[in-house]
Amino acid sequence: MTKVSFCGISGSGMSSLAQILKLSGYEVQGSDRNFDLQRDLENKKALESLGIKMFPQDGSGITSDLDFVCASTAVEDTIPDIKAAKEKNIPIKTRPQLLSELFNGSKYGIAVGGTSGKTTTAAMVGYILDKSGQKPCLINGGLLRDYEDRAGIANIIYNKGDICVVEADESNGSIDLYNPYVSVINNISHDHKSIEELTALFQNLCSRTKQAIVVNEDYETCRPLTHSHKITFSLKNPQADFYAENIKPLPHGTEYTLNGKTYTLKLIGHFNVANALAAIAACSVMGVKAEKAAEILQNFSGTKRRLEVIGQKNGVTVIDDFAHNPDKITASVGALRQYAGRLLIMFQPHGFGPMRSMGKEIMECFVKNMLREDVLVMPEIFFVGGTVTKDISSADLIDYAHKLGKQNAYFAADKKAAAELLLKEAKSGDRIVIMGARDNSLTDLCKQILERL
Repeated sequence: MTKVSFCGISGSGMSSLAQILKLSGYEVQGSDRNFDLQRDLENKKALESLGIKMFPQDGSGITSDLDFVCASTAVEDTIPDIKAAKEKNIPIKTRPQLLSELFNGSKYGIAVGGTSGKTTTAAMVGYILDKSGQKPCLINGGLLRDYEDRAGIANIIYNKGDICVVEADESNGSIDLYNPYVSVINNISHDHKSIEELTALFQNLCSRTKQAIVVNEDYETCRPLTHSHKITFSLKNPQADFYAENIKPLPHGTEYTLNGKTYTLKLIGHFNVANALAAIAACSVMGVKAEKAAEILQNFSGTKRRLEVIGQKNGVTVIDDFAHNPDKITASVGALRQYAGRLLIMFQPHGFGPMRSMGKEIMECFVKNMLREDVLVMPEIFFVGGTVTKDISSADLIDYAHKLGKQNAYFAADKKAAAELLLKEAKSGDRIVIMGARDNSLTDLCKQILERL
């Protein structure tokens, strides 16, 4: 039996891989600095429920009988586990390397790429294929609300089949490792890389794709992508292969028409209709008819932290959202603006490098899409550690918002101070939205705010 240790096992990408290997018959163990700090203990308990043994991140779990160690990209080479693995000459694989090995080893690999919407679209593809009896494996970055009753962490769908669905991450270039059967490109817009770099990455992915590519016709940046079997989807162009029209917001979802028939989603926002079209198109390549796929998606509850309503108290709704780049922020605020009520948004930026490259663009998105009475609060930039140049602050970005004319924008020293400001400001009819990525404590902050309303 192959024995593997995951270093940084609590992260969404690592925990999903660890679970897939465990369920596939591997002997799996792991460590995480958050567990050592008594954080993310729900994840620890969930992983242990599958029989995954946990060790302190002090090197004690790195024994010579390990076949390899899988290390998160967020883990430094200097931590004891990695040093111990090197001293014992145990092979070390990165998460992208291991994921690509599993993906490329499957008969039908479906890679979902794009600057935004990867998590939801991949989850939709996995859900459709699972509910239509195709037995897929889904390795996802977000938690699937429809699978929370299963043992472990709900960021996978596990089946012993020939189909593997993954998010193809372009931010670190690991997308180059995948050789898909089907590729989905939701969109191409400025995020971690320039448009030119991203376009080249996605065209290379398309060139390696065996059967078909699914492309969003509504993004000018996606239209030049080529393949002998190119399937298009659109909310604007009736000539696209998959076209949705008559999109209407519902109290708790969205209605749309596809091929003359009306369907509903439990999710809000036009962008989620686009995600649904992408998933329906991808599943059509696997033999699932569009009508059946759309019907299945009517029961899809979405993924955690994607405009997730945490609760409502005293007329104030608290919403948790992962939006962190210009495209995602525009989509989320646009979806929220379809409904009445003031928005009180706390946005926690992550990464000093990303904020240097797109911080001003992010603020322009907030200013453009928020109403004058809406409130924006930003704590300091979040980063997971390591050596970084801290030459930009959330305070600088708030100053820029003021210059753009957004006066209801405030800097807070930390998340606690930001929460206090939101609680002081909130009144019946408002929606408090907590936005940001990479920080697992943001969901806890939503719950704390809800309790105090």
